[in-house]
Amino acid sequence: MSVLDAHLDMRDRLLAAGLLYPTGVDGVYARSEAYERIAAALDATVRRWGAGLGATLLHLPPLLPRTTFDGTDYVRAFPDLMGSVHVFEGSDREHAELVRRVERDEDWSGLLGPAELVLAPALCHFIYPMCSGQVPDGGVLYEAIGSCFRHEPSADPTRLQTFRLHEVVYVGEPARALEHRDRSLTAGVALLEQLGLSISVVPANDPFFGRLGAALAAEQHEEGLKYEGVAPVVPGARPTALLSSNYHRDHFGVPFGIRTADGQTAHSACIGFGTDRIVLALLAEHGLDPERWPSEVGMELFG
Repeated sequence: MSVLDAHLDMRDRLLAAGLLYPTGVDGVYARSEAYERIAAALDATVRRWGAGLGATLLHLPPLLPRTTFDGTDYVRAFPDLMGSVHVFEGSDREHAELVRRVERDEDWSGLLGPAELVLAPALCHFIYPMCSGQVPDGGVLYEAIGSCFRHEPSADPTRLQTFRLHEVVYVGEPARALEHRDRSLTAGVALLEQLGLSISVVPANDPFFGRLGAALAAEQHEEGLKYEGVAPVVPGARPTALLSSNYHRDHFGVPFGIRTADGQTAHSACIGFGTDRIVLALLAEHGLDPERWPSEVGMELFG
C-alpha cells in the first residue's frame, strides 16, 4: 500500500466510523461528539499539568490582529502556509459586480480587500504583544488553547488545515526559557506515554519557505532549537509529530520590545500539543471505539 493509499484508508475508516464528517475540502472536517469528548479530556489532562506550573490560562480566538502577525515575521518564513481575512467594503456598483461574478461562477476575490485580521497560525503569537515592555523577575508563563490555520490541504487526516493547539509559553530570561523548553518536552512525552502512546523525541525544524528557508531550517536543526515528540499514526507513513517544544531565543523579544527585569531582551520558549493529532493517534493506537479502549487509558484520560 502506498503512503497516499494509507492516508486515504485511515481517513475512510474515520469517516465510516462517524468520528469525522467531510466538508468537501481536504483537511477540514466536522467532528463527532465522541471525537470531541476525547479532545476535551485531552485538554483537561494537559490543563492539569499547566495549572501545576502556575501558568495563566487563555482561550484564544482563531483570528490574529494583522499588526501582531506582521511582527512575527511569518510572511518571510512561511508565506505558503498563511491565511488572510479579506472583506467587501465597496460601493453599490461594486456590489452589483460582485453578485454578477458570483452568479456567473467567475473569480470575485479581486473585489475584496484585506481586513485587520489574519488566520492565526500559532497560539503563542497572541502572547508576545501582551508581554511588551518589562516582564516581572522570573518571567511570565501562559497556557493557551485555541484553533489555528495553515494552508496545507492533504488527504492525510493528521495534516489538517484548521486544527487545535494547546500551548504553554514562557517569556523571560534566556536560561529559564531554555529550561522551560527542555522540561516541558520531558513532561509532555511522559503525559502522552501515560495514555498508551509510544513517543520518540527527534530534533526537528520548521518548514521554512524557499531557498533561504532551507538554510534557516538547517540552522534551526543544527542548533537544536526545536524538538518533536513523534509517534506512528498512519500505517506505512512516517511517524507524526504530536507535540513540539521550541526555543525561540530573542526572535519575538526584539520586535515586540519585551525586556527582562534586568533590562535585557527577553527570550521565549513554548511547547505545543497538537490536540487533533493526539486524538487521531489515540484512535489509531487503541481503536476507533473509545468505549473499548484499555481501562488504564480510559481512567487516565476520562477519570
